[in-house]
Amino acid sequence: MTRACTTAALALLLAAPVLTPARAQADETIRIAILQNAESATVVSSAGLIVQAPNDTVDATGQIIMEAGPSGLTVDGQLLRSDRLEVRGRDGEITINGLTVGGRVIVKRQNGKLLAINEVPLEDYVKGVVPSEMSAAWHPEALKVQAIATRTYALYKMRQNARKDFDVLASIKDQVYLYRGRASAGAAARAVDDTRDLVLAYRDEPILAVFSSTAAGQTEDAWNVWAVDMPYLKGVECPFDLNSPWYQWRTDIALPMLEQRLRDEGFPVGIIASLAPATYTKAGRVIQVRILHSGGELYVKGDDLRRVLGYTVLPSTQFDFDIVGMQVQFAGRGNGHGVGLCQWGAKELAERGYSAETILRYYYPGADIRDLNSLPRR
Repeated sequence: MTRACTTAALALLLAAPVLTPARAQADETIRIAILQNAESATVVSSAGLIVQAPNDTVDATGQIIMEAGPSGLTVDGQLLRSDRLEVRGRDGEITINGLTVGGRVIVKRQNGKLLAINEVPLEDYVKGVVPSEMSAAWHPEALKVQAIATRTYALYKMRQNARKDFDVLASIKDQVYLYRGRASAGAAARAVDDTRDLVLAYRDEPILAVFSSTAAGQTEDAWNVWAVDMPYLKGVECPFDLNSPWYQWRTDIALPMLEQRLRDEGFPVGIIASLAPATYTKAGRVIQVRILHSGGELYVKGDDLRRVLGYTVLPSTQFDFDIVGMQVQFAGRGNGHGVGLCQWGAKELAERGYSAETILRYYYPGADIRDLNSLPRR
């Protein structure tokens, strides 16, 4: 699609009706995993704690230390008969291992470790995600885009994981969540309030509203990244994110470090002699890397290479590289998986005057904006 065609497509979307959020409140609660596989957890509240366990009485003041002992859950050294407890702050907030959250926290002993799950209203969760995933200084329409995408992604996961211990992780594996509590105010919170209960839907179901920072060209088909065919996650042209600091990047990796990281992740690799991209997606991202090494030949997925080296080291799979001496020199574009919404593209489009609804319909083709109360319940 040419730049002219892209502009024409956006112009057509401008004719779409703009929806306003209904005032009805959905009674949705989301479960966020804030700790996993932890040896211990320190819970603090200056206003005091309320601790409840099914079969135990736990005396708590302003701090407790929980551990996953070999035979059960312990609180300040007291062995409980239950492997599960609930903690609240008397003022509505607690801090657990340095992370402040609202609502209640369920702590479980699971496989000899601790799992902590924060339960909060969906809209409070969205207010914690939006300014964590996008700068609150960005255009109000961009913040509305992020709010609707965040709420939709959360609802999708809530339905997908209803029978599991939690719905989402409080990290980049799902959405970064940093509770704002009573300090939740300003432009990001207003964007959440202004779009309350609005979600993206396809055939009466919330969509998998994934997003990434910078597409740097064309967004990616979900099939090319996760081998799932989503009609609304097809690649579209994105010539709008040129001002992103990750539009172009480069990084150097020492060959011995690359070899060791691959071995640590279970890849059978010897001394590397050469690397070359083996296959690309239509959008230009590396699907596989061919590695010739002292033990033979190895193919590694581009996404696996990012994971092995670190997502901040290799911001995307849209890269080329050369081996110079004992260094692999990567030169790339973009940041993230490239599927769905491009955040820096949304920023530019919002600044050009496009509405949140128009931007969302462009990046998620075929999806409709609906009030979540209008969707069939599960």
